[in-house]
Amino acid sequence: MEEESTSAESNTPSERIKLNVGGKLFETTLTTLHTGGPDSLLFALSNRRTSDPNPVFIDRDPEIFSVLLSLLRTSHLPSSARRFSKHELADEALFYGIDAHLRAATAPPPFSGIDAALAASIRPASEGLPSSFAAADSGAVWIAHGGQISGYDSNLTHAATVRTHLDDIDSICRVWPEIAAVGCKSDAGLHFYNFSGSRHVGSVHWTDPSDPRIFKARVNATTASENSVFASFDCPHRENCILEVDKEKLQIVTQLARQSGNQAKNMVPGKLTWMPATGVLVGSAVAGGAFGYSGYIRLWDPRSGEVVWETNEPGSGRSSRFGDSFADVDADVEGLLLFKLCSKSGDLAMADMRFLKEDPWVYLKEKNPSLVSYGGEVSNSVVHCYRGQVFVARDGGLEVWSRVDSGDVGVQSESDAEGFYRRNFVDKREDSERGVIKKIEGGGDRLFVSREDVEGIEVWESSHSAGAISVL
Repeated sequence: MEEESTSAESNTPSERIKLNVGGKLFETTLTTLHTGGPDSLLFALSNRRTSDPNPVFIDRDPEIFSVLLSLLRTSHLPSSARRFSKHELADEALFYGIDAHLRAATAPPPFSGIDAALAASIRPASEGLPSSFAAADSGAVWIAHGGQISGYDSNLTHAATVRTHLDDIDSICRVWPEIAAVGCKSDAGLHFYNFSGSRHVGSVHWTDPSDPRIFKARVNATTASENSVFASFDCPHRENCILEVDKEKLQIVTQLARQSGNQAKNMVPGKLTWMPATGVLVGSAVAGGAFGYSGYIRLWDPRSGEVVWETNEPGSGRSSRFGDSFADVDADVEGLLLFKLCSKSGDLAMADMRFLKEDPWVYLKEKNPSLVSYGGEVSNSVVHCYRGQVFVARDGGLEVWSRVDSGDVGVQSESDAEGFYRRNFVDKREDSERGVIKKIEGGGDRLFVSREDVEGIEVWESSHSAGAISVL
């Protein structure tokens, strides 16, 4: 009787247990099975009576189980894992209740631009030319192609595709984990789609019954705060504004930055960034033509609707680089910094948002003579700030300016800036020949890049994970 009442409580961690998975026998220890955690199926199986001579039978794939068992033993995936897609591994790990272990083992390391390499390319099944995309903190991404949005999870596995009523999508913003806000420069309104239900859940339009010029207002740029979505709209009659939309109710909260006219200083913002630390909205507009580039950068306080700082280029002679207008602009949300890429010299300049003034720009200098000169007029450029790094695309080439840790000190002069950032190339020459870079966005420990007239988007990760299992 005493022998029959013996249970897992009396089992020692080093005791061995046999499992029959799909007809193949495995032998391991209770310690290994307990590694899966108390909520896992394997942990529950370890609680069976050890006096039972028959191994537990599990009707699953034995080859994948071998990979997952090795994962529990070493916390790393064996080389044999390359035979299976991440989707196959994820399904089996979910069955055994050890999906968190698999995510930890397959997640890329902290992203560093100076140690990055092309890890994968994501190509939607149909209409593969991406018009826009939005990355998530988890490393997942939504890709707009044609009038569709394809979602890929943190394993870069296709999760769902939503067909919208739009013929094309020019801007996409992640409102909630399953809600996307999309806009199109050829169709009116800001539209919200639910990924889980593959359905349209609402739309917002800029209207003004007292002004007949406000009709068919199209979205140019979007960004989101904790509670709101901000979208810039423009009309055929050169009227434009920014609308703040409540994320819960999908209703307009307020209108700000309304302006009209054909001058560069009155253009609709083409890029918006929310700065949560200061509660201000950064907007910029850039136009290029036969006489060079022109545009503006403005900071709005949505609470008052007022502009708290702005600069226009070409200016009225205030700038130390008069005539060298910016070709692109971006804001470093964590570092509270603004960056602009000069259109003629190709120089990268920065401004500390804590010390904004009439001419706040300081210009980053490259001291390494071994790096190829980037001087000269910029024809196609993109600037994107992510995790204290500034990524700059010049045509098809990609470079990173990495911040040197020097404490929380404001940058107010050229000498301050010189020691703050160092420049390196991210890509190889053959990478830069794939096409002109159109958009860059960071998400999780990845950098996503799209190129002009190239199907799909590139996924860049730190180089020692670039050999991870490719699922696409």
